[in-house]
Amino acid sequence: MRAAVRTLGLSALLLWAGTALAAQEIAGVKVEDAVTVAGTRLQLNGSGVRYKGPFKVYVGDLYATRPVRSLDELIAAPGPKRLGMTFLREIQSAEFGKMLTRGIEDNVSKTELSKIIPGMIKMGDIFAANKAFVPGDVCVLEWDPAKGLSIWAKGKLQAEPMNDPAFYRALMSIWFGPTPADWKLKDALLGIKS
Repeated sequence: MRAAVRTLGLSALLLWAGTALAAQEIAGVKVEDAVTVAGTRLQLNGSGVRYKGPFKVYVGDLYATRPVRSLDELIAAPGPKRLGMTFLREIQSAEFGKMLTRGIEDNVSKTELSKIIPGMIKMGDIFAANKAFVPGDVCVLEWDPAKGLSIWAKGKLQAEPMNDPAFYRALMSIWFGPTPADWKLKDALLGIKS
């Protein structure tokens, strides 16, 4: 029985890796099939467009060491993880920061929220330092279990990594929590066909 389960698990992993071999283009943005974070090769888990009303805001892409289909699976996956956003329209950083804060508030309890205030303040400071994102700008959230969360904007590391797993989980809940900012994007990033 264990051998059968292992074989099925290996088959699923190989199928996942095989489907992620070709780079793709979404809304004019090239999405790589794999990236390297902290010396670890990560496979594309899924990608899609974030809409706000009728407007395309950014192309999002999620990378992990193994396929993930939920927030819990993402957090439990070993090794680094990466969520990228390539902007398709101009958005003021203050507005973007407010959207992220609202997304966290919509997905975590008041008790959890009180524990992650320092991370939210630091994130607010990072987005305040970048006045706006314009089409083609990239924002990347990388989690390395050894260092914590690194936020990259426009190709530059924005601050020292934040080693707060509770804040990382709360931040990822914006996309993968019970009340995601965009349900279609959540499914696309998790590789769930609608």
